[in-house]
Amino acid sequence: MTYKGILLLSIIALISLFSFAQDGEETSKECDEVFLNGVVKDTARPQGFYNLMVINMSTKQGVFGGAKGDFSVYARIDDTIAFSVSGYNKRIIVVKADDDCQMDTMIYLESKVQEYETVEVYPIKSLEEIKKEREDLSKRETRTVTGVNVLQSPITALYERFSKKAQSKRLVAEMEHQDNINSILKELLRVYVSYDVVYLEEDQFEAFVYFLNIDEHFLKTASDYELITYIKDKLEHYKSMNQELFTD
Repeated sequence: MTYKGILLLSIIALISLFSFAQDGEETSKECDEVFLNGVVKDTARPQGFYNLMVINMSTKQGVFGGAKGDFSVYARIDDTIAFSVSGYNKRIIVVKADDDCQMDTMIYLESKVQEYETVEVYPIKSLEEIKKEREDLSKRETRTVTGVNVLQSPITALYERFSKKAQSKRLVAEMEHQDNINSILKELLRVYVSYDVVYLEEDQFEAFVYFLNIDEHFLKTASDYELITYIKDKLEHYKSMNQELFTD
């Protein structure tokens, strides 16, 4: 091959490489959003993942995945996405895009293996169970509690005793109803703490729930994400007003 032929082939090759690089840049620029789609799996055994939380650490927003560990969200290139399930180590990835502005991925989570001191354990309900309780909130008539039932329901017994003195069953019902609301809020806080969404000790729940003073209609009708956002914002406000309680 002549020198001119070799030179011509070299120029063609350089032009092709330059065009390919430009195409790559144009593809990434066109991806204003990336459709992140995938499934979370247990590294040891087949497992469904109820209450899977997918959190965009870059935008501070999150959604819940499906019961089988499936998820799909929109994000931006280079956003940091965290996958959190109670009882598992958190997994973090960085969003990339293919030519179709999508990212298909499979996330493997490892169970936490830890030893704990003996503590009082509160069973953590699923968000679906708590949502049902939120929707079912309603005032009800108080019942007379005697005998062994007093031991099983000391709060109701106390309310009944108060009712006999004040002759006000309506007030008793309102007190019990507020107690139900507070119990649901504490259940939500336990779930959020287990997901590392908020950081609060169990013995701080009572004071924080009182500070929340949440609207009952909002508690009954809000989505999981709306509740998380509301409670996180309120917690930041609460911490700023009570900094002495949160010093390490």
